[in-house]
Amino acid sequence: MLTRKQYELLMFIHERIRETGVPPSFDEMKDALDLKSKSGIHRLITALEERGFLRRMEKRARALEIMKLPENVADTLRPATTRSQAQRPLPRHGRSDVRVPNDTRMAGGPRRASSEGGEGAVNVPLVGRIAAGTPIEALQNRIADVSVPGSMIGRGDHYALEVTGDSMINAGILDGDTVIIQEADTANTGEIVVALVDAQEATLKRLRRRGDSIALEAANPAYETRIYGPDRVRVQGKLVGLIRRY
Repeated sequence: MLTRKQYELLMFIHERIRETGVPPSFDEMKDALDLKSKSGIHRLITALEERGFLRRMEKRARALEIMKLPENVADTLRPATTRSQAQRPLPRHGRSDVRVPNDTRMAGGPRRASSEGGEGAVNVPLVGRIAAGTPIEALQNRIADVSVPGSMIGRGDHYALEVTGDSMINAGILDGDTVIIQEADTANTGEIVVALVDAQEATLKRLRRRGDSIALEAANPAYETRIYGPDRVRVQGKLVGLIRRY
């Protein structure tokens, strides 16, 4: 299984070779994926090599060969791979960029899952976006319903949030994923939670208790762990599931 960035890079290289016969340069790949440095491209290419999708040909500049593509790839299903393409509107669950008050449990109607999604599935309200990176405001409007397996839902009320950012990638949570959250105001150390910081900003992080302090820990070494006093952090829910669309 490829990460979103690995997939985007593979398709960008494939399309460039198909169009020009020449692989893109590392600078072109960095700009296309909007990365800050070429070291990120090196890591992505190494990962694609290890998975058998790419081959680097020795002693040749910009020499990359596509060995295979993901199954069921179709032109109409390819994700945006350039900045200009990424700016086009995406019909993901009726995404909205309107910002409203921050407590994810206060608005958007009842959070109890309904059973309208078909046999074995339940509908959970999608209420906005959550940062897996630098904290941002979380949306509060009930945007849509997300159908999830009934086995993913436990007791209590649940809601869904769309992830933006890459700070939780080593926990298997990618930019664009939809996370299913069980409402809760407490969590055990080590659990991944929706945390409201200073009653203003919501973020998705692993919670660690360090004496009287609370650490919100990323799952990406590029991000630092943030330490807060206990009165600055409120748990809004715990991660219980994840949905990814390809």
